[in-house]
Amino acid sequence: MKYGLNLLLWTTEVTEAHAPLLADIKRWGYDGAELPLFTGDEAVGKKLGAMCDDVGLRRTGVTVCTPEVNPISDDPAARQAAIDHLRGILDCCAAAGIETLVGPVHSPLGVFTGAPRTQTEWDRAVEAVAAAGEHAADVGVTIAVEAINRFECYFLNSQMEAADFAAAVDRPAVGCMYDTFHANIEEKDVAAAIRHAAPHLRHVHISENDRSTPGEGQVHWDATFDALKEIGYDGWLVIEAFGMALPELAAATRIWRRMFPDEEALATNGLAFMKRRTA
Repeated sequence: MKYGLNLLLWTTEVTEAHAPLLADIKRWGYDGAELPLFTGDEAVGKKLGAMCDDVGLRRTGVTVCTPEVNPISDDPAARQAAIDHLRGILDCCAAAGIETLVGPVHSPLGVFTGAPRTQTEWDRAVEAVAAAGEHAADVGVTIAVEAINRFECYFLNSQMEAADFAAAVDRPAVGCMYDTFHANIEEKDVAAAIRHAAPHLRHVHISENDRSTPGEGQVHWDATFDALKEIGYDGWLVIEAFGMALPELAAATRIWRRMFPDEEALATNGLAFMKRRTA
């Protein structure tokens, strides 16, 4: 198993100023860092890769789509912009040595129509992610599509849907990921969801029901880890937690109170929890 930590706990943009943080993440015992990537700048990717190499960290990446780069838009220009955006992010990933790019690359976060997704939207998203998946294969990066709970997204909510979407895309470099926070809201049976996702599962986010320290809340951890063991999953387990370090990010993730002593405590306790559960 590989253990990672998502840097959205601290920042939406990793820079040279975060080099000491990367060193801390390595010192705490992590194998890798998950880097937020919202612009496709290869020069930035090279710098990030060098920073991680300097401290011996592997890396994954996370991105999102916005209304301007929307794979399911009625506007063909916005759909093409989404494909171009994802290709640029993938180029940045390749420059950074990022193995897997995760996130809701199917549709923009926080944008709602007031109705369930349509077949047309599904077809558009499949087409866009398939195009991105072909580029991902060319640059040696894997895409792991993320389902997001109903309060943040309407296109893909359940982990089972994410697996079905990856199957529909049908590209070797495209799979799905499993997120314990979103699953805690949406799944009726987390073990069944993990089994269903197994053929396409490329990444796992370990995230507590309150998005703070894993193992200290109400996620069905026994069922989760038992099912991951059952399917033979041996990839990345990455903690995705959110705090109050950045007011804008705290507002976006609806974090209104402090729920852990400090970020180091969350990181070290969370890593110990994952290792106990996978021992």
